Amino acid sequence: MHGHRTRLAVAEFFALDEPGSMENLVSALEQFRGRRVLITGDTGFKGSWLSLWLQLHGAEVFGYALPAEENSHFEKLRLESLIQHENGDIRDFDHLSKFVSDAQPEIIFHLAAQALVMQSYQDPRETFETNVGGSTNVLEVTRRDPNIKALVYITSDKCYLNKEVTRGYIESDELGGHDPYSASKAAAELVFASYAKSFFSTRAKFGAASARAGNVIGGGDWSNNRIIPDCVRALMADRPIEIRKPLATRPWQHVLEPLSGYVTLGAKLLQESGGNMGSWNFGPPETAVHTVQEVTETAIREWGSGALNILSDHETPHEALLLQLNCDKAREQLGWAPRWDFQKTIHETIKWYKDFNDGVDTLASSTEQLATYELGHHD
Repeated sequence: MHGHRTRLAVAEFFALDEPGSMENLVSALEQFRGRRVLITGDTGFKGSWLSLWLQLHGAEVFGYALPAEENSHFEKLRLESLIQHENGDIRDFDHLSKFVSDAQPEIIFHLAAQALVMQSYQDPRETFETNVGGSTNVLEVTRRDPNIKALVYITSDKCYLNKEVTRGYIESDELGGHDPYSASKAAAELVFASYAKSFFSTRAKFGAASARAGNVIGGGDWSNNRIIPDCVRALMADRPIEIRKPLATRPWQHVLEPLSGYVTLGAKLLQESGGNMGSWNFGPPETAVHTVQEVTETAIREWGSGALNILSDHETPHEALLLQLNCDKAREQLGWAPRWDFQKTIHETIKWYKDFNDGVDTLASSTEQLATYELGHHD
């Protein structure tokens, strides 16, 4: 009986049963038609998807980020021909400031980051310089430009002091972090809160908010030490998938889930033209948590072949085993809810990589996936 209630709770959480959520997203996307939008980190995984999505809905997109890596989603999309991109480092205040001044955006989505936990152990200084110093530069550029109407400032679910409790973290929970990456994201949130209270809360016709999402998966991610890219590289090479910490759980979600949240949040900031809107969680339901091993085994089934090898993890650096988000605030105040359950998320992710492996054009497959997501298809 308890299991039945849990399944009902999960089903009720997803937007499939809520037509209003689909209308909210379509309406939010239309808010960007004809607007000048600046995205930091547009060459990254999330940034490339967001840039394409807004460009397809008529936004004039400007991107500022480190050069795209070879064979990245950005490169395969030929995104540089669709948006106005400039190679740059958010740690370079003068360069960033000039680009923003020239672009004259109405809204900034700040996604640029050093995004990997393991890399933060290898180079903690660069992680803090980018995620704290670089983010401060974005806030300062925003503060100095009176023409910017809104800022959506993306951090991470790892900004919370993770006590590995079973309940989901809410936006007012304590911030902190064991590893340098998590600590850098917590610090970035503190800097945002300071700017929001000191400068943005009294600024007329301006809105700012921070957004926190979990481990995103989806087509186009080729990062090292990330579960899906590691799985896909092994599957493509017909070798066993090696994983560490098979029982670690994450709030797994398709990349388009938090992006739809950022878009909805950005549209609300523009519509309401003013006010500091605080922080927002965007994740799957707390009852829909899955382990690294479950993700891997599901990916193998979707691919149609493959093997799994679980490694001893006694030599790997600390990484939190349990982390969940409570997203009631976004659900109740933005009308946002995830659209794809776990099976659909893995299915669509592996479908993208299978298409890539079969030589399907990346722009075509990514555009098709965006359309499928917008329609809320579940099968």
